[in-house]
Amino acid sequence: MARTTPHDHPQTEDRPLYWRIAKELLGELRDGTVPPGERLPGERRLAGHFGVSRETVRQALEVLRRGGLVATDRRGSHATLRGRPLEDPASLAFPVGARPLDPGAVDRATVSWEPPPPDHAEALGLAPRRPTLVHRYESADADGRGRRTAVTSFSAVVLAEVEELARYRDRADGTAAAQLRRAYDWMRRAGLTLHHRDSITRLDDAPSMRVTRRVHDQYARPLEITDLIVEARQDALVYEFTLPSAG
Repeated sequence: MARTTPHDHPQTEDRPLYWRIAKELLGELRDGTVPPGERLPGERRLAGHFGVSRETVRQALEVLRRGGLVATDRRGSHATLRGRPLEDPASLAFPVGARPLDPGAVDRATVSWEPPPPDHAEALGLAPRRPTLVHRYESADADGRGRRTAVTSFSAVVLAEVEELARYRDRADGTAAAQLRRAYDWMRRAGLTLHHRDSITRLDDAPSMRVTRRVHDQYARPLEITDLIVEARQDALVYEFTLPSAG
């Protein structure tokens, strides 16, 4: 990895590289990836996360320190933003069917930028073969049982209005881990009122259930659609609820 110096920063939008890294790191601090008061990952981990040198990370942190957004002491650097408390995770868990954080479970979540399934494109009002952000979630118990998979497609509307989601486009290669558990919280903080409609039906050829979640905002604009497959033995059920915006 090339080492950057104050004299050879790659320029992006007339700003040196460390300014872009400072902006991206600030975005992650604001969306709660690192809660206020908690230590930031070390420079080496941040360098690997952003794909830059440790010196570039060091300079980005200095930018945030000068702005009073990060403080450094003997324990390391920590965010000083005044964050709001996290919303109730039970009501805001993403995607539908996501398990509570469990060290014994095997979870994997990734994002890709690709054309969504045809029924998703239709539900979101996307033209055929138009790419969008697609999230895939897999989970199983430690013994491999209780497997559940979910595929979520996001609309152009939500990517335009929710900055935290839009940032994933550049790293949506389908391989890197991407936990979006606070996606609904981010939407509400962007001023969107969330209307969920979950349809649950039994699959004829397997002892499983399909849960299809459609989310619209207060203007009836589609935001996302998720298809979840999970082992279950129940009759069909449809229910709806609304989460007001945080504004």
